[in-house]
Amino acid sequence: MKMSAQPIKHSAAFVGFSYVSFGIAALMVGGGVFAMPIDHWMKGFLIMGVVMLVQSCIILTKTIRDNVEAEKLLNRIEDAKTERLLMDVSKGVSA
Repeated sequence: MKMSAQPIKHSAAFVGFSYVSFGIAALMVGGGVFAMPIDHWMKGFLIMGVVMLVQSCIILTKTIRDNVEAEKLLNRIEDAKTERLLMDVSKGVSA
């Protein structure tokens, strides 16, 4: 079973939903921190933590995706080597 060389592309509706849901979540967290009855330095610390968390999530998802893509490339290289080896063996048997 060979894997498709074409990556699966998401629909425009799913991509739009992803952006909108991220924006709504960010606004809700920002609004919640802004409405908290705490000092400004505490609010700044919470916002800084949220920004760092979002950044870390983006980096983590990119790293996982890059590892999956690298594994796909490695598998394609191994498949090509195996096919070449099988072709060489079949040529040797028929000769």
